[in-house]
Amino acid sequence: MLEKLKVILDIQELDMKMIRLMRVKKERQKELNQIDSLRQDLKVQLTDKQAEIAELNKNILEKESKIQEIQEKIKKFEAKQATVKKVDEFNALTQEMTSAEREKIQTEQQTSDLIDKKNLEEEILEKIKESLKESEESSKSLEAEIRNSIKMINEEGQELKSKRDILSKDANQEILHIYDRLLRNKRDRVVVPLENRTCSGCHIALTAQHENLVRKGERLVFCEHCSRIHFWQESEATEGTTVATKRRRRKLQSV
Repeated sequence: MLEKLKVILDIQELDMKMIRLMRVKKERQKELNQIDSLRQDLKVQLTDKQAEIAELNKNILEKESKIQEIQEKIKKFEAKQATVKKVDEFNALTQEMTSAEREKIQTEQQTSDLIDKKNLEEEILEKIKESLKESEESSKSLEAEIRNSIKMINEEGQELKSKRDILSKDANQEILHIYDRLLRNKRDRVVVPLENRTCSGCHIALTAQHENLVRKGERLVFCEHCSRIHFWQESEATEGTTVATKRRRRKLQSV
């Protein structure tokens, strides 16, 4: 059983490297998405601001047209006032002209306010354009670096997968199937050694009976807490694996 686990342990090391690569790739892709999100947000702001300015221009034109109409109305009142003979009619026209003048002044003020607002919005629009331009220029090299990084990750991942496929052919298929199912669930090491009668995966202490079963290595022994597969780390069957190399390093560091 331990000999069969040796191939699985080598496969597991490749899988751990691939999982780490995928995490790095995910983070790098997240950076790309953030850059693109910022750019898209600026583009939305640009479009909204342009639409807002267009609406202001429309309102300004309507106000200016209204001022022109009022001016024409006042001229007509003035012309008519010059021809009337009766005082009542003259006074009535004067009131009409006064009312029109007030409306004209009010509309002119509204127009002036709209123009001021439009000028302010145009300044904001220019700042948005500058920010968008700066964002596009400054992010070019960063985006290229990230995409190149993702490309290298994909290449390394493909190389690791090829090695895994070769090892998988020599692995016990029943054990490999169990290992693959556990790996999909945990996305972490699922074949782990016992250390001081403790699962090195979930770090929960186990019984002496459990340790004896693992020592014997007659069958697969699963952690009763996390379902990981246990092996006895002093076994010769694990010599030559990455796990054994790491174990020797820990021993040397403790001396």
